[in-house]
Amino acid sequence: MRGVEEGELFVFWPKQRRGFAMVLIALLLFGGGVLSARAQWVLMREDADSLVRQGIFYIYNLQFDSAETYFRELIARYPAHPAGYFMEAMVAWWKILTNRRSRAYDEEFLDKIQRVLEVCKPLLEQNPYDIVGLFFRGGALGYRGRFYAMRESWIRAANDGREGFDILMRVQRLAPTNYDVLLGTGLYNYYAVKLPEMYPILRPLLLFLPPGDKELGIAQLRASARHARYAATEARVVLLQILYDFEQNIPEALAVAEELMQQYPRNPYFHRYLGRCYVRLGVQEKMEETWREILRRSIEKWPGYEELTAREALYYVGLALMQRGEYEEALRYFYKCDELSRVLDEDPSGFMVKVNLKIGNIYDLQGKRELALMQYRKVLSWRNVQNSHEEARRYMEKPYGSP
Repeated sequence: MRGVEEGELFVFWPKQRRGFAMVLIALLLFGGGVLSARAQWVLMREDADSLVRQGIFYIYNLQFDSAETYFRELIARYPAHPAGYFMEAMVAWWKILTNRRSRAYDEEFLDKIQRVLEVCKPLLEQNPYDIVGLFFRGGALGYRGRFYAMRESWIRAANDGREGFDILMRVQRLAPTNYDVLLGTGLYNYYAVKLPEMYPILRPLLLFLPPGDKELGIAQLRASARHARYAATEARVVLLQILYDFEQNIPEALAVAEELMQQYPRNPYFHRYLGRCYVRLGVQEKMEETWREILRRSIEKWPGYEELTAREALYYVGLALMQRGEYEEALRYFYKCDELSRVLDEDPSGFMVKVNLKIGNIYDLQGKRELALMQYRKVLSWRNVQNSHEEARRYMEKPYGSP
């Protein structure tokens, strides 16, 4: 499975390594302010608390119209409180996350974040330590900073990050034992160590920040995932990313993905992670079943199941068929994956490279050596992706599947 995993990880990370590093910097600098803002909704009345919690469910389940109904009601009842405006911005945020090739929701998101900042302003002018104002201003800056990092607007991301980090420090002093706040401190503790491990060049930039503790960070995220009132789901989302992408703890990542998928069965983000975990663990039957369902939803155009998701599903269904020895059927899925890649990518992507290697492998297994060699030469003509050139040369020297 290692070859599959390597091709997969290349595609799931941002295109440019610099971009990936900056996204992690954004998470580090304003992680605490970003997501623990939900901690202080408990200060609101019971009716507001109920509206927020129901709306949160609909956000994660990608039922955006239903979520917005609850948040509009929240704003109508409490127009001077930032919670409703912040949650409306989170609806726009998840629209961005689940429509990865579109920028149609960028302006909506930025407008709603600006509205949160405007509502927080009088609260903090009256009292610089107002807990509600701090949490929601930090949350708004955090998400806006992550947005700017995604769009490679580094100066804007850094500006929001600096203020967001200051707010995180103040919030920690005000509510150090709150389980919702632990989401932010867990993020900080983990990435303060992980970032310089991955990118030593960044170490000088982090010298003046407090030291982190990676194991403590994961423990704090686990505690937040279990006990937080509002941030529990977001803590599980972050924990899933860390366990799968960085810690390589796939069994625990699978448990988190299964729990999220059971709670939010319409969320393609959780669905994809579930399928990837099955791939990494070699759970053949569930792997194929999961990716076939993802592909079905993509064809039926469920919210968030877009073309990138369909391509990934085509690859993994093809892989499952190949592993069962159903080579002609596997080729049908692989060629569909390749065809979609040529529509989606200007340059050969990780999926395009990997799927063409697999096509060559199948031709070798069928004894069609010349067709296999054509595939390997094609891969060599493209940029080197996750040692694809070395892999192609190895197959050219010795047919795939030979002793």
